[in-house]
Amino acid sequence: MSSKHYDFTTVVDRSCHGSAKWEQMKRWNPDVSPGVVPFSVADMELKNPPEITEGLKKYIDEAILGYCMPTEDYLNAVCGWMERRHDWEIKKEWIIGSPGVVNAFFTAVKAFTEEGDGIMIQTPVYYPFYRAIKSNRRTLVKNPLKFTGSTYVIDFEDLEEKARDPKNKMLLFCSPHNPVGRVWTPEELKRVGEICLENDVLIISDEIHFDLIMPGNQHTVFADLSEELADHMMVCTAPSKTFNLAGLQTSNIIIPNDKLRGRYLEEMRTSGAYSLNILGYKACEIAYTQCEEWLEQLIKLVHHNHLELKNFMAENLPVIKVFDLEGTYLQWMDFRCLGLDKEELEKFLHHEAQIFFDEGYVFGEEGAGFERMNLACPTWVMMEAVERLAVAINRSGASPFG
Repeated sequence: MSSKHYDFTTVVDRSCHGSAKWEQMKRWNPDVSPGVVPFSVADMELKNPPEITEGLKKYIDEAILGYCMPTEDYLNAVCGWMERRHDWEIKKEWIIGSPGVVNAFFTAVKAFTEEGDGIMIQTPVYYPFYRAIKSNRRTLVKNPLKFTGSTYVIDFEDLEEKARDPKNKMLLFCSPHNPVGRVWTPEELKRVGEICLENDVLIISDEIHFDLIMPGNQHTVFADLSEELADHMMVCTAPSKTFNLAGLQTSNIIIPNDKLRGRYLEEMRTSGAYSLNILGYKACEIAYTQCEEWLEQLIKLVHHNHLELKNFMAENLPVIKVFDLEGTYLQWMDFRCLGLDKEELEKFLHHEAQIFFDEGYVFGEEGAGFERMNLACPTWVMMEAVERLAVAINRSGASPFG
């Protein structure tokens, strides 16, 4: 691979582009100072890979933007990416396009469960999991992660007890885990799989962050552990987190089991969904065939930002615990030692520090007092923000050293 220089230092002002994250920041604090960048919603404050930008320009010059279907080039790109990056061989017919991973697991809840059925989640966890269950009138069943003080682990005993209940039909599983940043080991995945197989619990594995693995860690695609497991689950993937393409609404949902795939497609079509965004198909193809080096450099940036943040906090704000980051570009931090309740903490961050994270409580009650920070940004932007945070904490009279 040739070495290219990519721009990971420029910030694009998205305040007038309809960015969900930037508009949210303005709602939280209408008087936010110019130049402040938010660290909440999980898209990047980085330019897209130039290969994608230039490739789409060329495509628009040549194509008619009419109704579309997945092309062979697109399907080959998805299969090639899974095999090359994840050592996972899939078949083209297993791939179902979805406008998003969230849309996919909402559809799965309706396709594979009935009203009142129990669906298990491992909290604190990505907040749309809750909505997928509650809005479809299913029963939310928590299998909280065990907090060891330094990391999070799966409570297998509790999972086994809840899986034995015949009312509990599905596990919505997050791998790598958002927001705590764990990359599950093969041994952990095997145990979860054994419990689910023994109790006929269907697994919906959200692996949207599976490309964003920090050095020293290795992601295992859950369905690749065994044919039996692959036959009992759906794997949700997308190029959106990896290459900052969420606005193109293109996700690749992998369902190896023919019967499950048929049921999913039947449910999907009840909403009138038949194909994806034509530019999303093309962007995915370009990303998976031309942008691997950009991704490698991105991972180095995120890991560097994690280490810089951890060092800064240890030296200046040791009262705030920064967890080790194994996967995703989302940093989980413990602010509870500041002694603020969740409303006080949110107000302090938004108005005194003018720093905008995702509040930990949105991931469930287990997240109260924690914050999730998006590290997919230029290092200098991150450092400006945490320096602003340190000034605000010192100004408040709270001890940064506990």
